[in-house]
Amino acid sequence: MDHSRFQQQCCTFIIIITIFVAGLATKTESIGINYGQIANNLPSPENVVSLIKCVGATKVKLYDADPKVLKAFANTGIEFMVGLGNEYLSKMKDPNKAQTWIKTNLLPYLPSTKITSIFVGNEVLTFNDSSLTSCLLPAMQSVHTALVNLGLQKQITVTTTHSLAVLQTSYPPSSGTFRPDLASCLAPILSFHDKTGSPFLINAYPYFAYKDNPKQIPLDYVLFQPNQGMVDPSTNLHYDNMLFAQIDAVYSALGKLGYGKLPVHISETGWPSKGDEDEVGATVENARKYNGNVIKLSSKKGTPLKPDSDLNIYVFALFNENMKPGPTSERNYGLFKPDGSPAYNLGFSLSSSSSSTSSPPSNDAAKNGTSGSGAGAPPQPPTSSNGYLAISSAKSLERYHLIWLSLSFLLPLLMILKF
Repeated sequence: MDHSRFQQQCCTFIIIITIFVAGLATKTESIGINYGQIANNLPSPENVVSLIKCVGATKVKLYDADPKVLKAFANTGIEFMVGLGNEYLSKMKDPNKAQTWIKTNLLPYLPSTKITSIFVGNEVLTFNDSSLTSCLLPAMQSVHTALVNLGLQKQITVTTTHSLAVLQTSYPPSSGTFRPDLASCLAPILSFHDKTGSPFLINAYPYFAYKDNPKQIPLDYVLFQPNQGMVDPSTNLHYDNMLFAQIDAVYSALGKLGYGKLPVHISETGWPSKGDEDEVGATVENARKYNGNVIKLSSKKGTPLKPDSDLNIYVFALFNENMKPGPTSERNYGLFKPDGSPAYNLGFSLSSSSSSTSSPPSNDAAKNGTSGSGAGAPPQPPTSSNGYLAISSAKSLERYHLIWLSLSFLLPLLMILKF
């Protein structure tokens, strides 16, 4: 073989390997998180930045357009989905008011703060309020039109969130169908998503299914623990966890209406660490298994029905929020306590930058086995016996082992080229 040709082929091969190695080195896990603020004891947004980063989150869902939060996250690279609450829907039907809202609440923070989406309304279709339902699509259209007028439509998408209760049937996943009474509302909304390229957002909580039927639904199945799972008789696809089954039920329902290619994002999912006596399963142990595994799985691809689709999941929630109404569980979905210490050990060590928001753990925290990030040693990585996937240095070690192998293969080639 001609020596120059051999050198060219080797150089091409080295370039390919280099790109592969670079991809391994830069690949990071990606998870979204819901940043709720129905509380009177939360840390300042400036101190929240480090907490978001230490979880490994790259996306945040904010229920409003809080200027303090948007300013604090400038130049962090973290993507924001901001919310227009249900109380805004009637006003947002007016395109001029929608444009004024965007100019006032979003433009001052662009492009420093990476705002990528606006969700208009929260679970409107299952709110049982016909006046809200009639306003939803016009409000979404007005906000999108305003973005077009401002030249932001390619940067910011418009969507809305739905409860899983929009489904009439969800089991088995292939039988997923939307409620017939919502068909007339959903069809034009799905058409809007299709035309604008925005995702269909669903709030999915396996916790609620388990709480209502603890004798029929295996706990391991909802917590991503080893289990027999279930096989969908129509597709022969195997499901070893309920969340993926719920996601695929939504995909099936969309497919039946002709929108099977719409991306489905999980705008909320989580598990409470505490509940009332009748809230079965609301424990620290179950919360850390569920949320820890959701964060771990976010770096993987797809569901059984959509294996090549990205898993876009937003964990609910960042903090325990002490002013939320309802049962005890509503105030105990947080990964963190208001002082910045972990509500429980998720299986990864917090970076030292988060210590500024944290206080030493209380005696109660020590009794409950939870950890504070400001009291010396960080939480210990879990072992396999803990029942949840470790988010630790193991994945990084595996990645850098692959990098080392790749480089060890490159060095001999470089020596050959030299001569």
